[in-house]
Amino acid sequence: MSRRPLAQMEVLAMLAATPKRITEMTAGLSPAQLRTPPQPDAWSANEVLAHLRACADVWGECIKTILTQDAPTLRALNPTTWIKQTNYPTQAFQPSLHAFATQRADLLATLEPLTPTDWSRMATVTGAGNALERTVLSYAQRLAIHERPHLKQIARIITALR
Repeated sequence: MSRRPLAQMEVLAMLAATPKRITEMTAGLSPAQLRTPPQPDAWSANEVLAHLRACADVWGECIKTILTQDAPTLRALNPTTWIKQTNYPTQAFQPSLHAFATQRADLLATLEPLTPTDWSRMATVTGAGNALERTVLSYAQRLAIHERPHLKQIARIITALR
């Protein structure tokens, strides 16, 4: 069995797990708790979720563009810039989590049937230094790996609030 398909399956599993883990970790918390940072200048669980949604927007859109265009050139967009164009930080937690879970289900529906050739489709990314080559797989990996420390961050926030 080749390593590449295993990596894809791991990425899919990690992406599928994130909304479920957030739901489980935050069950029973009040809206006020979800908006309360554990200390000054720290993020609340709601702010972490808003950040995850912004990352999913930006990197998920890159994936869709790579899949629908032949070798596109993409302009780099930082999720922290994108979030300023949204109302994610001010949305209530549960509707925001529902939107995140729906968005994730849509992304997984796009990724799951991909062939190895589809996973390898490439784009050139400009606007953040030297031009970079990115694939569908590299964006999916980036998203999955990026979410792991934020799940731990949410767990720490919840522990501090209880």
